[in-house]
Amino acid sequence: MVASTATSEPTRPAAGAPLPVPAVHVPASSLRGDLRAVKIVWERELIRFSKDKLRMITSLVQPFLFLFVLGTGLSRLASAGTHGVDLRTFVYPGVLCMAVLFTAMFSAASLVWDREFGFLREMMVAPVRRSSLVLGKCFGGATVACFQGILVLCLAGLVGVPYAPVLLLEIFVLQLVLAFTITAFGVMVAARIKQIQSFMAVTQMVMMPMYFLSGAIFPVSGLPQWLTILNRLDPMTYAVDPMRRLVFNHLNISAAARRALDPGVTWWGWHVPTLLEAGVVAAIGMICLAVAIVEFSGRE
Repeated sequence: MVASTATSEPTRPAAGAPLPVPAVHVPASSLRGDLRAVKIVWERELIRFSKDKLRMITSLVQPFLFLFVLGTGLSRLASAGTHGVDLRTFVYPGVLCMAVLFTAMFSAASLVWDREFGFLREMMVAPVRRSSLVLGKCFGGATVACFQGILVLCLAGLVGVPYAPVLLLEIFVLQLVLAFTITAFGVMVAARIKQIQSFMAVTQMVMMPMYFLSGAIFPVSGLPQWLTILNRLDPMTYAVDPMRRLVFNHLNISAAARRALDPGVTWWGWHVPTLLEAGVVAAIGMICLAVAIVEFSGRE
């Protein structure tokens, strides 16, 4: 008797029957996944910035113009009102803030590009919290802006500011707080804007008044009443003033020059301390971050 051997063949669906759909496993949202998303978005911002050499170079043009062209050109004209202090030294803290301001805002602008090209939709369907994407974007923009601020910080010796380690560390911390706040503000604005042209128009309309009203290029004492009110309402004021105070604390200048150029910000006659000014900037950043998270969480 010959034994027959049975060969097993895969089961084939009948003609016309629908093909089976393989099961797709979507990982559940977890803290580890959210932290990984923050890290990936943060790294993406650094990679994009490091590969854009033209952006790094052109972003330094404006600080150079304010320091060495405008500052040098107006030095003799303003020498009587600066009490012997170089005008470039006076505007240097404002230029530090300007470098962070524009770089952080332009980092947030890439969010609008991501929306236009569809990459933002791919990120938002990932099984992570929307807040992790916003945090990663804010951390990435703040890191890029701080790096740009460090490049301007290296110019301190050229404008008469000493390379004191404590001074450099304090300025770096203030730059980090300002960079995070401006990036969070930019992300909050970008959450509602769909075209890059509209975003650039809005940011220019906001950034330039913020910068010029902050006292970055003029002392905040003796101003007209209307300009004093706008100066106190400007968030940038509370970044420029403590940075100038830190710089002037490491300079050997007369008491008259300090009173004229570094009078400090006052609220109804009370001088606002440096830590409180930094706290105001940080609080504004947290508010902008919260609004940006709400905006992104409510969108599909």
